[in-house]
Amino acid sequence: MTKQELIDAVAGKVEMSKSAIEETISTIMKTISQEVAAGNVVQLVGFGSFSSGERAARTGRNPQTGETIEIAAAKTVKFSAGKAFKDAVNRS
Repeated sequence: MTKQELIDAVAGKVEMSKSAIEETISTIMKTISQEVAAGNVVQLVGFGSFSSGERAARTGRNPQTGETIEIAAAKTVKFSAGKAFKDAVNRS
């Protein structure tokens, strides 16, 4: 499902304009991104939790040449599905 398909699906269930729904969804996504980037956990009870993590630097290998390369440390985004979300997925 794309963002536009999500907007269309929500518009079919609530009495709001598609532009208002798009603005709301965009604001929610932006807020979650900003909070996780700041190191905070965003917990949506019944849906899941968004948080950040760290991936350590490591040594890798270029598959084409076999050359050893250093892969830099990086921040990652983690999502843990909530129980209600897991149960909904397992019912289908």
